[in-house]
Amino acid sequence: MSAAANKRGVEKDTIFAVASGRPPAAIAIIRISGPDAHAASEALAGSPPPARCAEVRTLRNPRDGEVLDQAIVVRFDGPASATGEDVVELQCHGGRAVIDGLLAALGTVDGLRPAQPGEFTRRAFANGRIDLTEAEGLADLLEAETESQRKAALALSGGGLRRQIEGWQSRVLALSAAAERAIDYDDDHIPLDPALVDECGALAQELQAWLDRPRVEPLKEGVLVVLAGPTNAGKSSLINTIVGEERAIVTDVPGTTRDHLDVPLTVGGIPVRLTDTAGLRETRDPVETIGVERARRLVEQSDVLVWLGHPGEAPQHPRLIQLQAKADLHHETPPDPIIPVSALTGVGIQALLDRVQLLARGVLPDEGAIALNRRQAALIGEAAQALLLASDAADLPITAELLRQARGAFDRLTGRAGIDDVLDALFSRFCLGK
Repeated sequence: MSAAANKRGVEKDTIFAVASGRPPAAIAIIRISGPDAHAASEALAGSPPPARCAEVRTLRNPRDGEVLDQAIVVRFDGPASATGEDVVELQCHGGRAVIDGLLAALGTVDGLRPAQPGEFTRRAFANGRIDLTEAEGLADLLEAETESQRKAALALSGGGLRRQIEGWQSRVLALSAAAERAIDYDDDHIPLDPALVDECGALAQELQAWLDRPRVEPLKEGVLVVLAGPTNAGKSSLINTIVGEERAIVTDVPGTTRDHLDVPLTVGGIPVRLTDTAGLRETRDPVETIGVERARRLVEQSDVLVWLGHPGEAPQHPRLIQLQAKADLHHETPPDPIIPVSALTGVGIQALLDRVQLLARGVLPDEGAIALNRRQAALIGEAAQALLLASDAADLPITAELLRQARGAFDRLTGRAGIDDVLDALFSRFCLGK
């Protein structure tokens, strides 16, 4: 739905959908939102109850008066509602036939149509009830599968980042006002106000501190744990042992693994993407060469690197775990911190997983902390760069322009400007009724 179409929908259409889980269930909630919401409720249930009051009503088909159900009817008047519009919720019995009958009856009421996925939340955004960061947090909350994901999404959907951004915007706006005033009233030979320059630099440093925090992607997508090393080092056997099934092909032929294999699993409650890679070696086989290049890229991208090779050949990595693979074939114990492991006997597997869990926590946000996604980090980075340049600028008009750029980045961050494509992608993630 385009921005123009969405605006027309907010002004004219009244939408409805099931806002609860998939039937059958004990209770179902049917949500109606828009200018005709109260009229639609009256067509099925008689005059609506007072705002924010719940009353039991008999629901009837507006065409023939047939009784459809007995339900609790709750009315909300805009703009003090979830969507900012008039809203009515019908809390009915959750059988499929009941829900189908009520939805069919609502479809016969003039001015009503079924909602599209995410349309209720999109109207809440369009009507200023939430900003874009809160909508993103709500989408993450609906998709959360772990307790950590739930807490991070709740911090975002609850407006934590929005309030932080409002503080930054207020400071940038004050700086812009000072710069514009100086352009209008100060003489050209008067140097830039040192306080303005210092505040630009201080705010840039504050934004950079936020950019240095752990991001949300490892929490949502899984911490990328890459197994790497030379051919026949035992990577595929090890991943099969950890997973408990034959996921990777294992042979004595060097170069068997030619592409990477991702295995999602949970280690100590932490979502992990355990990745087997092609053995690192020089080869003339064009297919294996592609696999080796992919393996090298994955080593660079990895959050945690597990190295099965000679210790002196291990790549530089901030979170490196070195293994003595095939420990059942070795008689000597390796020095710390190298972990001896055996896919055959299971020796060292738990020690490896404990180390993975410890290092993986270092790339995850703290429990309940606000964590930025890629889009948010990119725009905060734009604002930080503009402010940093403003703190070094010697020309007042340039400073003012850089401050305008910072304000524009914040506007895109919260959804005030230039985000139609982002909205389409975001709200397509939502289910019907949300």
